[in-house]
Amino acid sequence: MKELFPYEITDAAETDMPAIVEIYNSTVAGRMVTADTEPVSVESRMKWFHEHSPDFRPLWVMRSEGVICGWLSFQSFYGRPAYNGTAEVSIYVHEQYRGKGIGKILMEQAFAACPKLGLKTLLGFIFGHNEPSLRLFRKYGFETWAHMPQIAELDGIERDLIILGKRVQP
Repeated sequence: MKELFPYEITDAAETDMPAIVEIYNSTVAGRMVTADTEPVSVESRMKWFHEHSPDFRPLWVMRSEGVICGWLSFQSFYGRPAYNGTAEVSIYVHEQYRGKGIGKILMEQAFAACPKLGLKTLLGFIFGHNEPSLRLFRKYGFETWAHMPQIAELDGIERDLIILGKRVQP
């Protein structure tokens, strides 16, 4: 496996979408990270890509030696203006780079960007059986704000959704 450093984090470009989708799709079969049950296409994710903007709801890619090894997105919560100070954070890491601290680096970058983005609250929507993601978010002070039992079904197994939250600005 390659070493992470040096790395750079930049706003995603449309040309990054194949790598973003490839990383996302690598999580589908494991049934731990996403509620999608089949791989998605770049075309099907373009609307989602265009919902992001560097100054409101960024989508970042992290590169090491020119390879996209992970990405982070801020997603609007509930889609109403009163919630503009709240965003859902999603972090996805390329299979070959997992366990190397990318989630930590991206999470710290997210916290640093919150004041500029006007964010006061961050949320994580994580399956109850996704211990690695739950550990990452809890390491950064996220707390369980909701436990929604058995609301997702993956391959005939009902799964819990945990909503973690953290106030990042008073």
